[in-house]
Amino acid sequence: MTDDLSFDALAPDLESVEARLRDATSHEERAIDAQTSHLAKAGGKRMRPLLVLLAARLGDGVNEEVEKAAVGVELTHLATLYHDDVMDSAALRRGAPAAHEVWGNTAAILTGDLLFARASQIVAGLGADAVRIHADTFERLCLGQLHETLGPDEGADAVAHYIDVLADKTGSLIATSARYGAMFAGAPEEQIEVLERYGEKVGVAFQLADDVIDLASDSDTTGKTPGTDLREGVDTMPILLLKQRKAAGSLDADGEEILAALDSDLTSDAALEAVVARLRAHSVVDEARDLARSWADDAVRELDDLPDSPVKRALAEFAVLLVNRMA
Repeated sequence: MTDDLSFDALAPDLESVEARLRDATSHEERAIDAQTSHLAKAGGKRMRPLLVLLAARLGDGVNEEVEKAAVGVELTHLATLYHDDVMDSAALRRGAPAAHEVWGNTAAILTGDLLFARASQIVAGLGADAVRIHADTFERLCLGQLHETLGPDEGADAVAHYIDVLADKTGSLIATSARYGAMFAGAPEEQIEVLERYGEKVGVAFQLADDVIDLASDSDTTGKTPGTDLREGVDTMPILLLKQRKAAGSLDADGEEILAALDSDLTSDAALEAVVARLRAHSVVDEARDLARSWADDAVRELDDLPDSPVKRALAEFAVLLVNRMA
């Protein structure tokens, strides 16, 4: 980040949030504690709490409400990961076995529900507006997952549909993170609205970057199994771009063979690794990478209405850093 507002400046507040998160994911019963704390202990980027803390600097800075809001959004995010891993049959999450691999699907789903409940308890202490925002966000998270599961309507633009899914599934919670930080630090309403728009676009950029990273990196780097979405038949942006070219009659032979391979049995790790390697070398991955950068640029442009400050510059760099993970 920038020289005048570095990660080091945020570290003490982030450590305080981390301590609150440990408390929020713990349970007095040992068997339940092992499950509720599983992903929190595995680590993670803590991108959402970091954005809450950064956005708070548009107002009066970090206070207890800001820290609680940061914990609330991270708990909500963790809860979605338990559910996502069940739906995706993912073997790894953050370099550790996914919860359903250890305790089974039912326990993993219920653990996610328990973390949602704890997030709601924390947000309830922040007032009616916070509860409404959290509820609206939760609705969008669910709708995004439903729309991804159902797929686009016949004749609809699959790429546009996917962007809408990302805006709901990822962008909504990142937008809420930015909104909460500014809101509970007393920033002006017009700045809060800027941060919300910025956060949603950052979320789309982040997820598009993840689509690239999922193919271009190994499990040691990402903490996840590369190509899990391919095995489950979930079309991420590179696949959608292949299909878009096919529909337009412009798909090359390599792309045709990749699509054919996706329709074959990818149960074995060797078969999955082979199709991931072929896709990794195709130009649609670069096209998806460019899309991620474009969305990050759009997010930064949302900040134009903010006065120049170290916080504004740090927010701009935050968006760039998220997509530069693809390099």
